[in-house]
Parts: sequence; C-alpha cells; structure tokens
Amino acid sequence: MQPIINNQISNLKESSTLYINQLALKLRNEGHDICHLGFGESPFPVPELMQAALRENVGRKQYISGCGLPDLRQAVEIFCKKNFGYNYSCENIIIGPGSKELIFQLLYLLEGPLMVPAPSWVSYGPQAKIRSKNFIPITTNIKNGYRLQAEELNKICSIQKSQQKILILNNPCNPTGSVYSSNELRALAEVCRKQGVIVISDEIYALINFGELPFQGIASFYPEGTITTGGVSKALSAGGWRLGYAMIPDELSEITRSLAAFVSETFSCVSAPIQYAVLAGFENFGSIRNYVELCNNIHKEAGKFLHQRFIEIHLNCPEPQGAFYLFPDFENFKALITSRGIKSSEELSKRLLEDIGVALLPGSDFYMPDEFLGVRVTSVDYDGAKLMHDFSITGKEKPLMYTSLFPRLAEACERLEKWLR
Repeated sequence: MQPIINNQISNLKESSTLYINQLALKLRNEGHDICHLGFGESPFPVPELMQAALRENVGRKQYISGCGLPDLRQAVEIFCKKNFGYNYSCENIIIGPGSKELIFQLLYLLEGPLMVPAPSWVSYGPQAKIRSKNFIPITTNIKNGYRLQAEELNKICSIQKSQQKILILNNPCNPTGSVYSSNELRALAEVCRKQGVIVISDEIYALINFGELPFQGIASFYPEGTITTGGVSKALSAGGWRLGYAMIPDELSEITRSLAAFVSETFSCVSAPIQYAVLAGFENFGSIRNYVELCNNIHKEAGKFLHQRFIEIHLNCPEPQGAFYLFPDFENFKALITSRGIKSSEELSKRLLEDIGVALLPGSDFYMPDEFLGVRVTSVDYDGAKLMHDFSITGKEKPLMYTSLFPRLAEACERLEKWLR
C-alpha cells in the first residue's frame, strides 16, 4: 500500500542544523578529521546543581499540568523580572518541550503572515510552511550587523493586507551573533505598535550576551504585543533536556487559553523530572551565575578569535556580540570560487566539507539568496569541560593563547585560508 502524505510534510527536508550535526559526527566516527562548525550545541556540562536535582527527582512519574509545574512557572517569572526587567505573570507562562516546539504551536494558532529578518534561524520558515502560512523574509544589511531596522520592517508591513502580522525577532541572533541595541528595539516597537504586529521574541541566547551593554529584549519597549520565548538549552547547556518557556503578556492572554488547550491535545506536558531539575536551576540561579559567566566569557573569546581570523582571511563578517555564531561571506573570493564550479552557498558548504573537512551551513538555509556566498559558523567545537578548567586557570585570555585554547577552530581557519589561495 502506498501511503498518501500531507504535501506540506512530504516535501519538507530534515532540519539542516540537525542534519549537519549527524553527518559531521558520522564522518568523525568513520575516522575523518572534521572541524565541526555546523551545529550550535553548547559543549559545556549541565550545572551540577541541576544534575543533582534530576537525580533526586527521577522517581517523579506523575503527569504535570500541561502549562507546566506551577512553581517552575513562578520561578521563570521571577527570574525574567530580575534579570531582564520583564513583567510577565506566571499565569501566562507556558512550559514546553523546548522553545522550538512552543514557537511552532504559537505560529499554528496565530493568524497572519510571518515576517523574519534574513538571515534568521533555519526552522522558522519550515514551521510556517507546515501551517501553510505566508512567510516573508525581510532582507537586512551587513552594515547593520544584519539586524532588522525599523524602516525595513515598516516597508514590508505597509504592503501587507492582513490585519494581524507576526514578527519573529531572534535576539541575540542565530546565525549572526548580533544583539539589538535599545534604540533599535524602541524603533521596531513603534512600527509594531502602529502596524498591528505580534512579536515572538526568541531569546534562547539572552544570557549569552557579551556586548558592552546589558541585554534588553523588545518586551521592554513593546510589552503589550511581545511574546518572549526562552529555555535552558544554550546558557545552561541542557539542549537534550528539551525544556523551554513562552511568556505571554496579559493583553494577549487569550493566546494562553488557546495554547493551553493546544498543549493538552499534543505533548500533554514536559517530563516531570526535567521540570523539577530546571526549577532548582532557576530558584538557585545565584549559585550557578559564575558558571554562566564563565561559559559566556569562553563564548566571547571563541567568537572574537574566529572573527579576527576571518577578517585576516579577507572574509566579510560582522563581529559577534552574543550567542555562539558568526555569519561570514566569501563574496570577496567570488571569481575564484565560481571558477571552481561553485555558484551557491549550498555548493560552497558541500565542497568545504568534501575538500577540507570543515562543516558549515549555507546562507541559503537562513533565507539568503542562493548565489550569496555566505555561511553560518558555530564557535563551539571544543571540549567544554576541559576548557572551563583551563580557561579559569589562565584568567584573562591573550590572543596568542587562542590557538591552544581553541585548536579545532584554529585548524578550521587554517584550512579555509589555504583553500582560498
């Protein structure tokens, strides 16, 4: 019997981030020397406090409320108020199996076209496709660090006929490492307020911010129209635990009711032991703050090192301000690369993996034009536990130490430089 599959799903390809991770790991297991700059998974161990709490609560097997453990929802409220100045109520906070799933469910229940800056995270577009939602990438400029500007958003909003529009703003940004300034967020908020835009502020990297100013989210300037999502996969290194949260403003509380019903008919609830373990992390965040700051400093130095090397190689690349990504492009080498039969970022990424064993992701996966020779680079190919020890001993890092601290990142840059000769 030949199955008939929904066209929106049968034509969907596997997430490129998950695909490149499995491919790179497979090649390594087969003995290939791969520099894995393709997948954004924190390499550090989960804080011991949370591991201990998981062990202590492993026997909890009861179903929890679909919206999440009440104490955890309250802990998230208090944490985000203290650290980011947000005023979300715990009654409008939903715990889910990763912010990725919660974003999908929000997109499924909200009407209106979805707008995202280009480049943006790979899964926003496919999630919109599953919902048959109009998906609108908004071209941004490298001179602004690929951060969406108010005039760019207003131009697109002005030609949309839908009464309600949705904008996903990933801040700090995957794939660019950019962080929005307060002036940029204030200007975007004015456009959103005027144009009837609901913002989903994807702040999964909010604690990985190493710019000069403290992190701010757009909810600080547009609280009545911003749904903020976050989780424990990045700054707390618990990606495989699959726990995220969505915070909905009181003015949009009808979304909470609908989302709670949606949750009850889909994933039911997040694993009880995981929720209790994460609760320990939020309630005792002061005791793991040094862990977060150390990881943050390592991400900063790794990003600084890669950015420095990319500029030396003559790649175009905004300097990262957060997360653990960079978005360089090879446009300065277009004639050379084209002469090798490479005409797209997808072909470029494939050849770099085949020719020199450097795993990257093509810019086209992040909604950039096929012919634009941009790639997404992650800066986390190192032994996180070892580096936490070495980094804390050496103290403030000197550029000359980068190669010994980040040997796989250094090796990747050497291979790229030789390949471009």
